[in-house]
Amino acid sequence: MNVVFEGIMMFGLRASGFVYALLFSYLVLLAAAQTTDPQEASALQAIKNSLVDSMNHLRNWNKGDPCMSNWTGVLCFDTVETDGHLHVRELQLLSMNLSGNLAPELGQLSRLKILDFMWNDLTGTIPKEIGNISSLILLLLNGNKLSGSLPDDLGYLSNLNRLQVDENNITGTIPKSFANLSRVRHLHLNNNSIGGQIPSELSKLSTLIHLLVDNNNLSGNLPPELSELPQLRILQLDNNNFSASEIPATYGNFSKLVKLSLRNCNLQGAVPDLSRIPNLYYLDLSWNHLTGSIPSKKLSENVTTIDLSDNYLNGSILESISNLPFLQTLSLENNFLTGSIPATIWQNKSFSTKARLKIDLRNNSFSNIVGDLTLPNNVTLRLGGNPICTSANIPNTGRFCGSDAGGDETLTNSKVNCPVQACPVDNFFEYVPASPEPCFCAAPLRIGYRLKSPSFTYFPPYVYPFEEYLTNALNLELYQLSIDSFAWEKGPRLRMYLKLFPTLNHSSMFDDSEVRRIRDRFTSWNFSGSDIFGPYELLNFTLLGPYSNLNFNSQSKGISGGILAAIVVGAVASAVAITAAVTLLVMRRHARYQHSLSRKRLSTKISMKIDGVKGFKFKELAMATAYFSSSTQVGQGGYGKVYKGILSDNTTVAIKRAEEGSLQGQNEFLTEIKLLSRLHHRNLVSLLGYCDEEGEQMLVYEFVPNGTLRDWLSVTMICR
Repeated sequence: MNVVFEGIMMFGLRASGFVYALLFSYLVLLAAAQTTDPQEASALQAIKNSLVDSMNHLRNWNKGDPCMSNWTGVLCFDTVETDGHLHVRELQLLSMNLSGNLAPELGQLSRLKILDFMWNDLTGTIPKEIGNISSLILLLLNGNKLSGSLPDDLGYLSNLNRLQVDENNITGTIPKSFANLSRVRHLHLNNNSIGGQIPSELSKLSTLIHLLVDNNNLSGNLPPELSELPQLRILQLDNNNFSASEIPATYGNFSKLVKLSLRNCNLQGAVPDLSRIPNLYYLDLSWNHLTGSIPSKKLSENVTTIDLSDNYLNGSILESISNLPFLQTLSLENNFLTGSIPATIWQNKSFSTKARLKIDLRNNSFSNIVGDLTLPNNVTLRLGGNPICTSANIPNTGRFCGSDAGGDETLTNSKVNCPVQACPVDNFFEYVPASPEPCFCAAPLRIGYRLKSPSFTYFPPYVYPFEEYLTNALNLELYQLSIDSFAWEKGPRLRMYLKLFPTLNHSSMFDDSEVRRIRDRFTSWNFSGSDIFGPYELLNFTLLGPYSNLNFNSQSKGISGGILAAIVVGAVASAVAITAAVTLLVMRRHARYQHSLSRKRLSTKISMKIDGVKGFKFKELAMATAYFSSSTQVGQGGYGKVYKGILSDNTTVAIKRAEEGSLQGQNEFLTEIKLLSRLHHRNLVSLLGYCDEEGEQMLVYEFVPNGTLRDWLSVTMICR
C-alpha cells in the first residue's frame, strides 16, 4: 500500500511542478506585456536628456520601467490597453528647478491628459509636436523662460481645457488656429511679449470663461466680436497698446462678465454704458485717454471696484456712483471732473469691521460737497489737488487733503494660549489656530497659492467666503485651513501662504493617501468655478517634516500598487487553486484505495434502514447550506453548529453538524439516530435523516421558522 500511495503522491508532485512551471512562464509573459508603451518610454528618456536636472529630482528615470517603477512626475493609467501596454496619463514636473529645453518627443505621449512644467527655468521654444497630443486637457507651461512664437499646432488640441503659458518670454502673435480650441475655458497668455491684434476668430470659443492677455505688446483695435463670447467672465488686457482704439459699445452686451480690466491700453473715446452687465464686479479703465463724462446709468450693485483714474474725463459725479453696497474702491483721480461731490457715495452705509471704502478724487476741479461730511468708520477720502481744499467756504476738509491714504489691509489669525514647548516645532508641528479642541497640535501642509485675477481690491471682507470656497472644494472642515499670510502683487494678484491641517478625529498628520488627494485636487484644477475669486495658480506644494519623504507616484493609481497587485493576487490564487486540485486528485485516489480495504476490515459500519429516516450524502448537505456558509448558520450548541439548509427538492431543513471534538463512535452515533427516530411530540422537531460520511456526523431535522421549545433551548439539526 505504501508503494502505491507514494507512486500516487509522486505523480501529484510532478503534475504540480509542471503546472507551476507553466504558471511562472505565464507571469513572465504577463509582466513583459504590462509595461509602458515602448515609444512613450523612449520619449521620456529623450525628454530627460533635453532637461538640466540640477537638483537630481529625476534620478530614478534611469531605473526600470516608467509606469512600473513610479518615475518621478510620471503618472500612468490604471489599466492595460488593447495593445498590451500601459500609457502615461500625466507628466507633473512643477517647481523642480528644471532648466534646458522641452523635447519634441513630448508629442509621442499620445494618451497624455496633463502636461505640467510650471515654475521651472526652461528656455527654448514650445515644440509644435505638443499639438499631436489630442487627448491633452491641461497644458501648463507658465513661470518659465520660454521664447519664440505660440505654435499654430496647439490649435489642434480639441480637448484642451486650460492653456497657461503666462510669465514667459513668448513673442509672435496669437494664432488664429486657437479658434479651434472648442473646449477651452482658460487662455492665460499674460506677461509675455506677444504682439499683433487679438484675432476676432476667438469669438468662436463658446466655452471660454477667462481671457488673460495683459502685459504684452498687443496692438490694433479691440475686437468688438469678443462680446459674443457667451460664457466669458474675465477679460483682462491691461498694459497693451491698442493704437488709440475705442472701447466697443458692444462690450456693454456681455451677459456673464464679472471683471473688465483694460488699464493702460492707449484707449480713447467715451466710457461705454456697461449698466446692462448684470454681475459686473470689477471695472478698471485707468491710465488711458478716455474723454467725455461718466455714464449716467448705474452699474451692477455687485460692483466692488471702479477705477477710471488718469484719463481726460469731464463733467460731474452722478448718482450712478452712489448707493453701491459692496463698493471698496472708487478711483477718479487725475481727471477734469468738476462740480460737487455727492455725500451719498459714503452715506447710508453700514460697514462691518472688515469692510472698507477708499475714495480717491485727487487732482480734479471739485469745488463743493453736497451732504454730510462725517465719514463712517473704514472710509477714507482723498481730495488733494481740488479747489475744495483751498476754499474758506468749506470747513473741515483739511484732513482729507493730505497724502495719507489710510486703510491698510491686515489679517490676524486667532492665537491660542497653549504651552510653548508642548508642540514639537522642530518636527514642523504647530497648534491649529481655529481648532475646536484647544491646543490641538498637528503637522500642516504648506501651500503657495495665488489668485490671478480677483474681482475685489480689499481682501478681509472675502476671507470667510474664500475659506468656505476652498475647504468645500477640498472636502475639508473650515478649521483645517489657515491663511498664514497674504500680499497683493503687481497685476493686481493676491498671493497667499496657506496651511492645511488634519482633522481632529484622526492623527496629528495627514496620511499619504490624503496628501495625494489634496495635491491632486490642486494640480487637476477640479475646483468649481468662482466668479469673485477668479482663476488661481498653485505656486508650490511644500512637503516638510513628516511628509518630506512622500512619493506622489507611489499610489494605488500606479501599476505597482494596482495592476501588479492584481497580477500577484491572481497568480497566487491560481497557484493555490491548481495545488488544491492536484492535492484533491491525489487524496481521492488514496481514499478510493483505502475504501476498497475498509469493506473487508470495518465491520462496525452497519447498513441501516429505518422508516422515515434518510441517509444523506455529505455533498447534498454541503450544497444545501452553501458549503456551510456562515450566512446559513442559525445557532450553535455544545455539540456543534446548526445550519439552515434547502435540499434539492426545496425542503427546508435544519442541520446539526458536530464539531471535531464531539464526534462519537460509529455504534454510539447509530444508537442515537435510532433513539431520536422514535421521539414524536408536537413541541419537538422530527428527525428526517443523518449523514455519516467523510469524517462528518450530522443530524437533519425539520425546520421550524419560529422555533420550538427544543429549538429555543438547544438545537435544530445536526450533521457530523
